[in-house]
Amino acid sequence: MKLRSDSHNLQVLFEDNHLIVVNKRAGDIVQGDKTGDTPLSDVVKAYIKEKYQKPGEVFLGVVHRLDRPTTGIVVFARTSKALERLNALFQKRELSKTYWAAVKNRPTPPNGSLTHYLTRNTKSNTSKAHTKEVPESKKALLDYRTLHVLEHYTVLEIELHTGRHHQIRAQLAAIGCPIKGDLKYGADRSNPDGGIHLHARRIAFMHPVSKEPIALVAPLPSDPVWNALKAD
Repeated sequence: MKLRSDSHNLQVLFEDNHLIVVNKRAGDIVQGDKTGDTPLSDVVKAYIKEKYQKPGEVFLGVVHRLDRPTTGIVVFARTSKALERLNALFQKRELSKTYWAAVKNRPTPPNGSLTHYLTRNTKSNTSKAHTKEVPESKKALLDYRTLHVLEHYTVLEIELHTGRHHQIRAQLAAIGCPIKGDLKYGADRSNPDGGIHLHARRIAFMHPVSKEPIALVAPLPSDPVWNALKAD
């Protein structure tokens, strides 16, 4: 995994006094963990401190997370008021989140909905999708549609209706369509950067303070699969 070394390569999609939204790279962790690697939250703090010449500690609230190998949109709160309201917005799912995934095999049908019951294995840090409810499982719902059929992969657009651990990864693997590079869920090989081809592409929500609508799109990473879409 490549670690971000400074804030100068940070791709900011939106910022104001209350929010900052960035495009996460594969390999970045959103919040500090046992690895001790520099989290994206610290990088964003350094960016704010430098840009606005803020003395002392910079406040930054982590609202949600993306898996380490996943890329795309991450929203942070710059004030406690925004953090409280964004937390409520995410918990109530009063927002729209769209992901793109490059998967092996074509799903049948090409567009549809998936309902599974997920169980989590904390030792392996994986989730398993079951077709029926089982003990300690959580219901997982998503819609998908086929965007592009490439030579070796199919690119899907996914709308999440629940926010379960590794939900997209586990549900797509369960229908025989593992995400490119996702060894944990059945991919043939890893990606060179250690990431997977799952990208948090779009988000839309009401600004927690101004109440203005916000709709953001995260540019795709540069690699042969995503570049094939850009050239399409």
